[in-house]
Amino acid sequence: MSTLMIEVASEEEALAQAISSLEQDTPQPPRYLFTTQEGLLDTLTSHRFAILKALAGAGPIDMHELARKVGRDLSAVQADTQRLSAIGLIDKTEGGMLHFPYDAIDIHLGWRAAA
Repeated sequence: MSTLMIEVASEEEALAQAISSLEQDTPQPPRYLFTTQEGLLDTLTSHRFAILKALAGAGPIDMHELARKVGRDLSAVQADTQRLSAIGLIDKTEGGMLHFPYDAIDIHLGWRAAA
């Protein structure tokens, strides 16, 4: 099972984690980083998250099937998949199918009390 870790971290924190993993010879899961909680929540709206859930583990799906699976209008799903594709969260095959190469998503927001 392949899980994508989506988290909030600064570039410095991400680099430190990567260096630590290399030094300890422990593999790091695939990761997608946002620099702020607001950026994550603005990007991964409930509709876009539903698209990721529908694509997870499903293999390539065409736009019409995806719209049917998430119960939304085709043009709205197209707009959301364009955004997800533009930021690299989903892939488009040469034939125009949509693909999310993971079976699961683990989201870590990293809430901390203000200093």
